[in-house]
Amino acid sequence: MSDATIEVDGLRKRYGSTTALDGMTFTAVPGRVTGFVGPNGAGKSTTMRIILGLHTADAGRALVGGRPYRSLRCPLRHLGALLDASALHPARTGRNHLLWLAQSQGLGRRRVDEVIEQVGLVSASRRPAGGYSLGMRQRLGLAAALLADPPAIMLDEPFNGMDPEGIVWLRGLLRAQAGQGRAVLVSSHLMSELQGMADHLVVVGRGRVIADSSVADLIAAASGDRVRVRTGAPQPAAAALSTAGAQVTRADADVLAVRGLAAEQVVAVLTAGGLPFSELAPHRATLEEAYLDLTREAVEYRAAATGPAS
Repeated sequence: MSDATIEVDGLRKRYGSTTALDGMTFTAVPGRVTGFVGPNGAGKSTTMRIILGLHTADAGRALVGGRPYRSLRCPLRHLGALLDASALHPARTGRNHLLWLAQSQGLGRRRVDEVIEQVGLVSASRRPAGGYSLGMRQRLGLAAALLADPPAIMLDEPFNGMDPEGIVWLRGLLRAQAGQGRAVLVSSHLMSELQGMADHLVVVGRGRVIADSSVADLIAAASGDRVRVRTGAPQPAAAALSTAGAQVTRADADVLAVRGLAAEQVVAVLTAGGLPFSELAPHRATLEEAYLDLTREAVEYRAAATGPAS
């Protein structure tokens, strides 16, 4: 398989007084699902449109296999992309939409039928695409992205409109594509969609990269030195641990979240004080916790806190 690397280097883009991208830099490499995540307005879609040559950067560069997308002959053979599932002729059938794309890339009808079956659209392929649900349009867009069997795939919010079965199916499909050596770049703002699928995350906010790391390392960093303790004496246990230098919060009626002491130190403090505990374990953050910690200062639109009605 040819070089599948998607490289973004120092992209900058302004729209009037608004800075959309402020030095965006990352790489999506072969054999890995890279999640491209961040709040709304973080610059994900703008970056993807620049990669495809649909927008022009004010500075920096975006390359597919070492070359600008616009310079590629038969570009769908290098990078398959889904940015907008509604970008199709509504009167054209799903199959004819794919046949039109196939002809532009020198591909035959057999390949069209293969990808229709791959995405589960056989029964709907001869119906006008304008009558498709959003989930079906996403599947058609995926078929188009896979059509030329490219070494790299880039998808913008592909889970939108998918039912739970469709989300599970899509996760498996993308994992399989990466397992075959492709670079897979998937944008999302919901960590639940990427959970168990992404190997690596590029977290962005306000047009720049906040974190570029493996999922495992991000979760480990977010987990920190916190310990969860279940105790029948939460108040005296919290007091003893605080005196020993820990930061203690009440996670539940009988559960304390302890920060600043290692697990063995927590055990020593509770044992010395004769304080009971039935469970003690290092805290393991979720991917969503890690993401929220990283993007807390980069959210552009934030709702007011809700409280009881007056």
